[in-house]
Amino acid sequence: MATSLLRHETIRTTVPKAKELRRVVEPLITLARVDSMAKRRLAFSRLRDLTVVEKLFTDLGPRFKARAGGYTRILKMEPRPGDSADMALMQLVESTAPAAPEPKAGAKPKRRKAKAAA
Repeated sequence: MATSLLRHETIRTTVPKAKELRRVVEPLITLARVDSMAKRRLAFSRLRDLTVVEKLFTDLGPRFKARAGGYTRILKMEPRPGDSADMALMQLVESTAPAAPEPKAGAKPKRRKAKAAA
């Protein structure tokens, strides 16, 4: 599951699994903040996937270098239909997804029109 989270940066799972996964993934990202052969071997011994280890040390480690911890976010979702298990969306905090455009400096905020009473 740690491999899937690091590969896709967002996964859907149950809340208890997400909380346990946080205990596995966050130390791996902390390990990847400084790149060395010994740390790569430690990460590979835990993940067993060379492409994910490569992404961890070339992309994720440098991205979170200035952050002091808390690399993951757990968002609670609606329960699973079959057994009503509590579901969660687990994602890395600083994703590479494009952010919403910011309003221009001189632009006024849009106002909603009041509904006319019929």
